[in-house]
Amino acid sequence: MRLNRFLARAGVASRREADELISAGRVSVNGATVVGLGGRVTPADRVTLDGRAVSPKGPVYILLNKPRDTITTTDDERGRRTVMDLLGLDEHEGAGVFPVGRLDRDTQGALLVTNDGDLAHRLMHPRYVVEKLYVVRTARPMAAEDVVRLERGVQLEDGPARADHAGHVGADRSEVALSVHEGRNRLVRRMFEALDYEVVQLDRVRYAGLTLDGLRRGRWRRLEPHEINALRRSVKLKEILFERPARTTPGRPSRRRQPRRR
Repeated sequence: MRLNRFLARAGVASRREADELISAGRVSVNGATVVGLGGRVTPADRVTLDGRAVSPKGPVYILLNKPRDTITTTDDERGRRTVMDLLGLDEHEGAGVFPVGRLDRDTQGALLVTNDGDLAHRLMHPRYVVEKLYVVRTARPMAAEDVVRLERGVQLEDGPARADHAGHVGADRSEVALSVHEGRNRLVRRMFEALDYEVVQLDRVRYAGLTLDGLRRGRWRRLEPHEINALRRSVKLKEILFERPARTTPGRPSRRRQPRRR
Protein backbone atom coordinates (compact mmCIF):
# COMPACT_ATOMS: atom_id res chain seq x y z
CA MET A 1 0.00 0.00 0.00
CA ARG A 2 1.27 3.49 -0.78
CA LEU A 3 2.38 5.31 2.35
CA ASN A 4 0.08 8.29 1.83
CA ARG A 5 -2.90 5.95 1.48
CA PHE A 6 -1.81 4.13 4.64
CA LEU A 7 -1.81 7.42 6.56
CA ALA A 8 -5.21 8.40 5.12
CA ARG A 9 -6.72 5.08 6.17
CA ALA A 10 -5.30 5.60 9.65
CA GLY A 11 -7.31 8.83 9.85
CA VAL A 12 -4.20 10.99 10.03
CA ALA A 13 -4.94 13.19 7.01
CA SER A 14 -6.07 13.16 3.41
CA ARG A 15 -3.59 11.71 0.90
CA ARG A 16 -2.56 15.18 -0.20
CA GLU A 17 -1.99 16.28 3.39
CA ALA A 18 -0.15 13.00 4.07
CA ASP A 19 2.26 13.84 1.23
CA GLU A 20 2.98 17.14 2.97
CA LEU A 21 3.68 15.33 6.25
CA ILE A 22 6.05 12.97 4.45
CA SER A 23 7.83 15.83 2.65
CA ALA A 24 8.27 17.59 6.00
CA GLY A 25 10.17 14.57 7.35
CA ARG A 26 7.59 13.80 10.02
CA VAL A 27 6.92 10.19 8.95
CA SER A 28 9.16 7.19 9.63
CA VAL A 29 8.95 3.56 8.56
CA ASN A 30 10.73 0.98 10.70
CA GLY A 31 12.68 3.74 12.42
CA ALA A 32 13.93 5.45 9.25
CA THR A 33 12.61 8.84 8.22
CA VAL A 34 10.95 8.73 4.80
CA VAL A 35 12.67 11.19 2.46
CA GLY A 36 10.59 10.87 -0.72
CA LEU A 37 7.04 10.43 -1.93
CA GLY A 38 5.67 7.27 -3.52
CA GLY A 39 6.96 4.85 -0.91
CA ARG A 40 5.05 1.69 -0.05
CA VAL A 41 4.49 -0.19 3.21
CA THR A 42 3.33 -3.65 4.18
CA PRO A 43 1.27 -4.78 7.22
CA ALA A 44 4.52 -5.84 8.88
CA ASP A 45 6.04 -2.33 8.74
CA ARG A 46 5.96 0.03 11.72
CA VAL A 47 4.88 3.52 10.69
CA THR A 48 5.19 6.52 12.98
CA LEU A 49 4.17 10.17 12.74
CA ASP A 50 6.19 12.53 14.94
CA GLY A 51 7.35 9.44 16.83
CA ARG A 52 3.85 8.07 17.49
CA ALA A 53 2.79 4.78 15.92
CA VAL A 54 -0.12 4.87 13.48
CA SER A 55 -2.00 2.00 11.92
CA PRO A 56 -4.88 1.75 9.48
CA LYS A 57 -8.20 0.53 10.78
CA GLY A 58 -11.58 -0.13 9.31
CA PRO A 59 -13.32 2.92 7.87
CA VAL A 60 -15.91 4.59 10.10
CA TYR A 61 -18.84 6.53 8.63
CA ILE A 62 -21.41 7.95 11.06
CA LEU A 63 -24.34 10.33 10.56
CA LEU A 64 -25.19 12.31 13.70
CA ASN A 65 -28.26 14.43 14.32
CA LYS A 66 -26.39 17.12 16.25
CA PRO A 67 -28.30 18.89 19.03
CA ARG A 68 -27.82 22.46 20.19
CA ASP A 69 -25.24 23.41 22.80
CA THR A 70 -22.73 20.91 21.37
CA ILE A 71 -19.27 21.76 20.01
CA THR A 72 -18.27 20.37 16.62
CA THR A 73 -14.77 19.25 17.51
CA THR A 74 -12.98 16.18 18.80
CA ASP A 75 -12.24 17.77 22.20
CA ASP A 76 -12.74 21.07 23.99
CA GLU A 77 -10.23 22.68 26.34
CA ARG A 78 -13.09 24.31 28.29
CA GLY A 79 -14.80 21.02 29.00
CA ARG A 80 -17.93 21.71 26.96
CA ARG A 81 -19.89 18.84 25.40
CA THR A 82 -18.58 17.81 21.98
CA VAL A 83 -20.05 15.69 19.21
CA MET A 84 -17.55 12.96 20.12
CA ASP A 85 -19.08 12.78 23.60
CA LEU A 86 -22.41 11.92 21.98
CA LEU A 87 -20.91 9.07 19.95
CA GLY A 88 -19.21 7.34 22.86
CA LEU A 89 -16.86 5.33 20.64
CA ASP A 90 -14.24 3.17 22.35
CA GLU A 91 -10.61 4.28 22.33
CA HIS A 92 -9.65 2.11 19.36
CA GLU A 93 -12.51 3.05 17.06
CA GLY A 94 -12.58 6.68 18.14
CA ALA A 95 -8.91 7.28 17.33
CA GLY A 96 -8.62 9.23 14.08
CA VAL A 97 -12.37 9.88 13.81
CA PHE A 98 -13.39 13.52 13.30
CA PRO A 99 -16.39 15.61 12.20
CA VAL A 100 -16.47 16.73 8.57
CA GLY A 101 -16.71 20.52 8.55
CA ARG A 102 -18.34 22.53 11.30
CA LEU A 103 -21.76 23.29 12.66
CA ASP A 104 -21.65 26.10 15.20
CA ARG A 105 -22.62 25.42 18.79
CA ASP A 106 -26.33 26.23 18.43
CA THR A 107 -26.87 24.83 14.93
CA GLN A 108 -28.61 21.46 14.82
CA GLY A 109 -28.79 18.72 12.27
CA ALA A 110 -26.88 16.47 9.90
CA LEU A 111 -23.19 16.01 10.67
CA LEU A 112 -20.92 13.39 9.12
CA VAL A 113 -18.20 11.88 11.31
CA THR A 114 -15.53 9.67 9.75
CA ASN A 115 -11.88 8.62 9.64
CA ASP A 116 -11.82 8.70 5.82
CA GLY A 117 -9.43 11.60 5.25
CA ASP A 118 -9.74 11.58 1.45
CA LEU A 119 -13.54 11.72 1.55
CA ALA A 120 -13.60 14.44 4.20
CA HIS A 121 -11.11 16.60 2.30
CA ARG A 122 -13.16 16.47 -0.89
CA LEU A 123 -16.51 16.99 0.81
CA MET A 124 -15.17 20.21 2.32
CA HIS A 125 -13.51 21.41 -0.90
CA PRO A 126 -15.59 23.96 -2.88
CA ARG A 127 -14.56 22.28 -6.12
CA TYR A 128 -17.01 19.42 -5.52
CA VAL A 129 -20.08 21.62 -4.83
CA VAL A 130 -21.49 19.58 -1.94
CA GLU A 131 -25.05 20.64 -1.17
CA LYS A 132 -26.15 21.55 2.35
CA LEU A 133 -29.87 22.14 2.97
CA TYR A 134 -30.95 24.23 5.96
CA VAL A 135 -34.27 25.20 7.50
CA VAL A 136 -34.09 28.56 9.27
CA ARG A 137 -36.62 30.02 11.71
CA THR A 138 -36.47 33.78 12.12
CA ALA A 139 -37.78 36.00 14.93
CA ARG A 140 -40.14 37.79 12.51
CA PRO A 141 -41.73 36.84 9.17
CA MET A 142 -39.37 37.14 6.23
CA ALA A 143 -40.51 39.23 3.29
CA ALA A 144 -40.68 37.51 -0.09
CA GLU A 145 -38.29 40.04 -1.62
CA ASP A 146 -35.69 39.21 1.05
CA VAL A 147 -35.96 35.50 0.22
CA VAL A 148 -35.18 36.45 -3.38
CA ARG A 149 -32.20 38.47 -2.16
CA LEU A 150 -30.79 35.33 -0.55
CA GLU A 151 -30.61 33.77 -4.02
CA ARG A 152 -29.31 36.90 -5.71
CA GLY A 153 -26.60 37.32 -3.09
CA VAL A 154 -25.84 39.42 -0.02
CA GLN A 155 -22.63 41.19 0.89
CA LEU A 156 -20.74 39.87 3.94
CA GLU A 157 -17.55 41.12 5.54
CA ASP A 158 -15.57 38.35 3.81
CA GLY A 159 -17.21 38.73 0.41
CA PRO A 160 -20.56 38.11 -1.28
CA ALA A 161 -22.61 35.00 -0.53
CA ARG A 162 -25.70 33.53 -2.16
CA ALA A 163 -28.03 30.60 -1.72
CA ASP A 164 -28.38 28.09 -4.53
CA HIS A 165 -32.11 27.94 -3.76
CA ALA A 166 -34.32 29.57 -1.12
CA GLY A 167 -38.02 29.62 -0.31
CA HIS A 168 -40.60 29.85 2.46
CA VAL A 169 -41.57 26.56 4.13
CA GLY A 170 -45.34 26.16 3.86
CA ALA A 171 -47.48 29.07 5.01
CA ASP A 172 -45.14 30.01 7.86
CA ARG A 173 -43.25 33.03 6.59
CA SER A 174 -40.92 32.83 9.58
CA GLU A 175 -39.45 29.58 8.28
CA VAL A 176 -37.19 29.49 5.23
CA ALA A 177 -35.39 26.60 3.53
CA LEU A 178 -32.20 27.32 1.62
CA SER A 179 -29.39 25.28 0.09
CA VAL A 180 -25.76 26.36 -0.14
CA HIS A 181 -22.54 24.66 -1.14
CA GLU A 182 -20.02 27.01 0.47
CA GLY A 183 -18.48 26.13 3.82
CA ARG A 184 -17.58 29.50 5.30
CA ASN A 185 -17.89 29.92 9.06
CA ARG A 186 -21.48 30.72 10.22
CA LEU A 187 -22.38 31.47 6.60
CA VAL A 188 -26.15 30.95 6.81
CA ARG A 189 -26.56 32.90 10.05
CA ARG A 190 -24.54 35.80 8.67
CA MET A 191 -26.59 35.89 5.46
CA PHE A 192 -29.79 36.36 7.47
CA GLU A 193 -28.17 38.86 9.81
CA ALA A 194 -27.05 40.88 6.77
CA LEU A 195 -30.74 41.22 5.88
CA ASP A 196 -31.59 42.25 9.48
CA TYR A 197 -33.25 38.98 10.51
CA GLU A 198 -32.53 37.29 13.83
CA VAL A 199 -32.11 33.52 13.54
CA VAL A 200 -33.83 31.72 16.42
CA GLN A 201 -33.35 28.18 15.11
CA LEU A 202 -31.10 26.71 12.44
CA ASP A 203 -31.30 23.09 11.28
CA ARG A 204 -29.21 21.36 8.64
CA VAL A 205 -31.67 18.80 7.33
CA ARG A 206 -29.59 17.37 4.48
CA TYR A 207 -25.87 17.07 3.86
CA ALA A 208 -24.37 15.66 0.65
CA GLY A 209 -27.58 13.72 0.04
CA LEU A 210 -27.80 12.32 3.60
CA THR A 211 -31.05 13.04 5.43
CA LEU A 212 -32.11 12.63 9.04
CA ASP A 213 -35.20 10.51 8.39
CA GLY A 214 -35.98 8.47 11.50
CA LEU A 215 -32.98 9.83 13.42
CA ARG A 216 -33.89 11.68 16.60
CA ARG A 217 -31.96 14.67 17.90
CA GLY A 218 -28.74 13.62 19.59
CA ARG A 219 -28.82 10.12 18.06
CA TRP A 220 -26.56 8.67 15.37
CA ARG A 221 -26.30 5.75 12.99
CA ARG A 222 -23.66 4.14 10.81
CA LEU A 223 -23.98 4.69 7.09
CA GLU A 224 -25.06 1.84 4.85
CA PRO A 225 -22.61 0.66 2.16
CA HIS A 226 -24.69 2.19 -0.64
CA GLU A 227 -24.67 5.57 1.17
CA ILE A 228 -20.90 5.45 1.63
CA ASN A 229 -20.30 4.71 -2.03
CA ALA A 230 -22.80 7.38 -3.12
CA LEU A 231 -20.75 9.92 -1.13
CA ARG A 232 -17.50 8.70 -2.66
CA ARG A 233 -18.90 8.80 -6.19
CA SER A 234 -20.16 12.34 -5.64
CA VAL A 235 -16.59 13.56 -5.05
CA LYS A 236 -14.94 11.35 -7.69
CA LEU A 237 -13.47 8.73 -5.36
CA LYS A 238 -13.45 5.01 -6.06
CA GLU A 239 -16.15 2.92 -4.47
CA ILE A 240 -15.37 0.56 -1.60
CA LEU A 241 -16.05 -3.11 -2.24
CA PHE A 242 -18.11 -4.40 0.69
CA GLU A 243 -18.68 -8.06 1.39
CA ARG A 244 -22.27 -9.07 0.79
CA PRO A 245 -23.94 -10.98 3.60
CA ALA A 246 -25.31 -14.37 2.66
CA ARG A 247 -28.96 -14.13 1.71
CA THR A 248 -31.49 -16.24 3.51
CA THR A 249 -35.19 -16.55 2.82
CA PRO A 250 -37.13 -16.87 6.10
CA GLY A 251 -39.64 -19.68 6.15
CA ARG A 252 -38.50 -21.20 2.88
CA PRO A 253 -38.32 -25.00 2.99
CA SER A 254 -35.01 -26.75 2.51
CA ARG A 255 -34.17 -27.77 -1.05
CA ARG A 256 -32.05 -30.75 -0.03
CA ARG A 257 -32.92 -33.87 -1.96
CA GLN A 258 -34.90 -36.32 0.16
CA PRO A 259 -33.99 -40.02 0.05
CA ARG A 260 -36.24 -42.14 -2.13
CA ARG A 261 -38.64 -44.46 -0.45
CA ARG A 262 -38.10 -48.07 -1.34
